[in-house]
Amino acid sequence: MLRLRGREYDADTPLVMAIVNRTTDSFYDKGATWDDGPAFERVRRVVAEGADIVDIGGIKAAPGEEIGADEEKRRVVDFVAGVRAEFPDLVISVDTWRASVGRAVCEAGADLLNDAWGGYDPGLAEVAAEFGAALVCTHTGGVTPRTRPHRAHYEDVVRDAIDHTVGLAERAVSLGVDPASAIIDPAHDFGKNTWHSLELTRRLGEMTATGWPVLVSLSNKDFVGETLDLPVGERLTGTLAATAVCAWLGAQVYRVHEVVQTRQVLDMVASIRGVRPPARTVRGLA
Repeated sequence: MLRLRGREYDADTPLVMAIVNRTTDSFYDKGATWDDGPAFERVRRVVAEGADIVDIGGIKAAPGEEIGADEEKRRVVDFVAGVRAEFPDLVISVDTWRASVGRAVCEAGADLLNDAWGGYDPGLAEVAAEFGAALVCTHTGGVTPRTRPHRAHYEDVVRDAIDHTVGLAERAVSLGVDPASAIIDPAHDFGKNTWHSLELTRRLGEMTATGWPVLVSLSNKDFVGETLDLPVGERLTGTLAATAVCAWLGAQVYRVHEVVQTRQVLDMVASIRGVRPPARTVRGLA
């Protein structure tokens, strides 16, 4: 059972988390939602398309311009408050690793703290507990935020991911985070090479078997690009293939750029698994 904003979702209910970047240099959209107007339009569009969660971020993951906590808050806090005012029932997530930013966005109305850097600031879990927020616990292999992996090595990347993320989730619960609101994420590409990300995808069932809800962030990632030798902007088909595998193996939350296509994949996989009826069945029955 996953609990977000007071609502409960069983393990067979996949959730789409739409990405909204408040940055000038996003690897995917190159700052298309930097200004407030386009950013709010992005939120309205993805909600209309069926997104269950919006994930708002103020700093791109890759190396780049140094962004301090004050600037990060300037980019996201008022925006979170505006989204909350317009969409009072929407689950709002903020992608940050800083406890000070986490506190500010929770005060503004955020429900979920997406800690993409694996507990780098241990105070973030304490903030989630204080505000009753959900928390994403990721595996990064111990790398520093906004650094690229270099010759990353694991004896068993899946075992390492499970041990680390489950440890973070258990710590969060010990601090007061609702056990149903702690989510684990293998964090494809973060602290990993393409072989690692492919193995995590192939063996994702081992992570879902832990019983913790699993989030995957696959959308247009470099492991897809390297596997198919495709640049950003041409990776949708590969992303959806990885999405289907993760859906079959039980992931529950999908952080994405393309909401409609992702939802169709998730619905199709759910129907093949037998947990969702087809939307319309007339063939051979009329």
